Amino acid sequence: MNAPAAHARQAVSLRQAARTVLMVRPQSFCCNPQTLASNAFQQPSAQPAHELLSAAQREFDESVRRLQRHGLEVLLLDEPADAGTPDALYPNNWFSTHADGTLVLYPMAAANRRLERRPEALRALLQQHGFQIRALSDLSGLEPQAYFVEGTGSLVLDRVQRIAYAARSARTTDAGVAAACEALGFEALPFSAIDRAGRAVYHTNVLMSVGPSVALIAAELIPDLAERTRVIASLERSAHEVLLLDAAQLNAFAGNVLFLENAGGDALLAISSRAWESLTAAQRTRLERAATPIVCDVTGIEAHGGGGIRCMLAEIFLPRSADHGLGRGRPETSLHGVSRP
Repeated sequence: MNAPAAHARQAVSLRQAARTVLMVRPQSFCCNPQTLASNAFQQPSAQPAHELLSAAQREFDESVRRLQRHGLEVLLLDEPADAGTPDALYPNNWFSTHADGTLVLYPMAAANRRLERRPEALRALLQQHGFQIRALSDLSGLEPQAYFVEGTGSLVLDRVQRIAYAARSARTTDAGVAAACEALGFEALPFSAIDRAGRAVYHTNVLMSVGPSVALIAAELIPDLAERTRVIASLERSAHEVLLLDAAQLNAFAGNVLFLENAGGDALLAISSRAWESLTAAQRTRLERAATPIVCDVTGIEAHGGGGIRCMLAEIFLPRSADHGLGRGRPETSLHGVSRP
């Protein structure tokens, strides 16, 4: 990273919790056969495809309504019905946005997941809502070398301290992580995490989440004691209270949560119903002190897609035009992502 870029990033006011998220309503949802081998959370379904899709759309739509009722701004990007992208409802894997105006595109392991990248459609939607993209960092050219890093699935970012936590897997390689952190100016903190069956945890964001003051992590799945100690020490040094999850809670997606805030500055926590129910009373109480839980029932999506509510949310941290919303008033977003005057 060159000195001018570093200076520009240091001048940006950094927040850990986003006030705007982008979501993609599913149009071809199913258990993706191209990711089944690397994702232990996925379960094939005997349900007819149209029923599986309808159930996922109902869970998705209700989750959007719950987030909006808590004052969170939700932008919706349509998935083309014939795109052949069963995991399109997980947009956080193919792009991330940053407070200095940078948009990053990531290298994806599965061929049909690469089809999810639609930067022009993304750019148009963001610009429609007044967000400014000042730089593009396209890492997708790393795919032929099998250097993979799947966005904020692979990288759990401490945006204030500029640390990227990364659990190694077939979808999160050391070379991919190094390339992403070089582009972003983050310090990489890689480690290995293994589930009860001896398989690598496929994405870091099912293992852990970092909020403004609290971090959740299934640390017992990091078998190397030195790596485990290093990760926890890093979280504690950055003034996070660490809530330890066990393997059963990880399997219930308790690590796959996202801290957010609404326009009024109220702290929010997006969490699935399975995850919330897996927590102890003490853990729930601690989280409720930090943020208001938004409990979303995405049980079918979790079971057949292999990702939870956090995976469905791509945070928007881009700067916004000063005149956005003036004159006509702020655009109002319907459930299907259409702005009305």
